Amino acid sequence: MRSTEDLGSSHGWRLQRGVLDDGREVFVKSGDASGVFASEAAGLRWLGEAISVPAVIEAGPDRLVLSWVRQERPGPAAAERFGRALARLHRTGAEGFGAPWPGFIAELPMDNAPCDDWPSFYALRRVLPFARQARLSSSDFAALERAVERFADVAGPPEPPARIHGDLWSGNVLWSGGAGVLIDPAAHGGHRETDLAMLDLFGLPYLDRVLGAYREEFPPAEGWRERVPLHQLHPLLVHVVLFGGGYRDSLMRAVGRVLAL
Repeated sequence: MRSTEDLGSSHGWRLQRGVLDDGREVFVKSGDASGVFASEAAGLRWLGEAISVPAVIEAGPDRLVLSWVRQERPGPAAAERFGRALARLHRTGAEGFGAPWPGFIAELPMDNAPCDDWPSFYALRRVLPFARQARLSSSDFAALERAVERFADVAGPPEPPARIHGDLWSGNVLWSGGAGVLIDPAAHGGHRETDLAMLDLFGLPYLDRVLGAYREEFPPAEGWRERVPLHQLHPLLVHVVLFGGGYRDSLMRAVGRVLAL
């Protein structure tokens, strides 16, 4: 490495911008990752078969080196290109619900063992494991369990596994080269509405343009907007686990909307 520039830290990992001996600019994430970097690298390579992602240059137990993404301001045309690319990613598909590598979201492990259908996968591999970590009150946990029991009834028409990012909030979309570039995936075979709901959870520039272009390429099943709270249960639980009870009210509003479907 010819030179490095410190970019701060995230989830306890050191972030740097570097220049390799051959002049390439890179992004470096380092620290005790306990499998996180290998999982992220596997997800990036898998997503990269269908959509623009940073190239994995090195993935070790304590360091991940990726190609540098030169960022720019987003615009309507870039948003539409991203929407079409996201549709292409989802349509590429997956062999099943889950993934052949261990999952992580931030530093939290996720079980990627396969399930036969998405409602079972979402309940057993995503929502219930994080509900048990979230220190919810007994009444909140009971309401969430009732929502889980409804998953098969409210998930919409069955769809084949989609190739999804899995943690698609706005911070994991970098704008570069006139399009969106995905970073920090929790990639797995899942339901494509999960990515759409995550984009909606914390907002994204020109989201209406993204969704409009997506719908033109790969229209979601009827009623997908009403199912957004269903797909937001897991990311909201993750935020409760990571950041505490400040996200409890948002979580329970989503639970109530799922129970009302």
